[in-house]
Amino acid sequence: MTQLPFALSEYQSRLLAIRAEMARRGLDLLIVNDVANQHYITGYDGWSFYTPQVVLVPLGDEEPVWIGRAMDAAGGLLTAWMKPENVVGFPEDHVQRRDRHPMDWIAAWIERKGWGRGNIGIELDAYYYSPKAHARLTAGLPNAAFHDADLLVNWIRSVKSDAEIGYLRKAASLAEAAVTAAYEVIAPGVRECDAIARIQAAQIAGSPDFAGDITALPPTILGGENASAPHIMWSDRRFGENETVALELAGVVRRYAAGLARTLQLGAMPVKVSDTGKAVLEGMEAVLATIKPGVLAEEVEASWRNVIQRYGLKKESRIGYSIGAAYPPDWGEHTISLRRGDKTILKPGNVLHSILGMWMDGWGIEVSETILVTASGCETLTQFPQEIHVKR
Repeated sequence: MTQLPFALSEYQSRLLAIRAEMARRGLDLLIVNDVANQHYITGYDGWSFYTPQVVLVPLGDEEPVWIGRAMDAAGGLLTAWMKPENVVGFPEDHVQRRDRHPMDWIAAWIERKGWGRGNIGIELDAYYYSPKAHARLTAGLPNAAFHDADLLVNWIRSVKSDAEIGYLRKAASLAEAAVTAAYEVIAPGVRECDAIARIQAAQIAGSPDFAGDITALPPTILGGENASAPHIMWSDRRFGENETVALELAGVVRRYAAGLARTLQLGAMPVKVSDTGKAVLEGMEAVLATIKPGVLAEEVEASWRNVIQRYGLKKESRIGYSIGAAYPPDWGEHTISLRRGDKTILKPGNVLHSILGMWMDGWGIEVSETILVTASGCETLTQFPQEIHVKR
């Protein structure tokens, strides 16, 4: 087995918290479909989730069980902490067949184990859990009562341990390296794809002491008219003279992601960009001044909104979310959101990616910070200039 990212005691404490919530909800078994949650519970790490894959957590004092494709069970033996008998592979003849489904086999395995009755919690909104998979699983377990347990694990994940924060600090240093690489390579005439190649090299190469991982969201560089839309992908388009380029990048270490967005101005900065940038930076000051334990998530958003309203600006979308361990296609934890109506009380150990993007007609500005809620306030995990970087 390769070295686990955390001590075994940390996995045991996570299980205790998960089982306490299961008991509170009256669940006898939890079926975990979210890939990041599977990693959080077991340590398993592999690009195998394109076929059905689950982690089973019984309420009783037994190890969790990882079940996936048989050829990927070898990866479980290398990366997960459980005993070999609790890393289970379904047979190859169930992979992408019209006449059978992996969930048929998984349901039968659960039934043989004696876990097919009672109340089963299941994550119904996981990215890689299809409607067909759910239909076949429930059909194979007719004696169970299924309950939606979406986000049960995610909310436990929202408070980070010291070891998790350590990985996030390393990830933040890679995020700084990625933005630095972007500032160096982006210039008029350079193709977007070539800039992305340099950025990804900085993200993955890591440092002499640790490696970078693939980011759950790809690098986003938005120049010219593309900057008015926040999630457009790169192409072979060349950057133009006097463009404003919004960058949304990240660093990832042992699957823990730290986001960092900044804005690059090629050539002289237009007044409209300068004025909007001033509002955004003042808004970030207000956000950082507001975040501390006991504050509601919606209060953080209100502090930002109060600033930009004075500049005649408005932003309808949320301005941040909880971040941590992540697999594609998203690095958010789907729990805390910095937006109106979110009454979540911030706690020490919460880690938030606050991204203040203003996407205007034909251009856009972004600045973000990955923020740790501390015992008395907050701390940004990166120490990188927030001002719009002008490259003449």
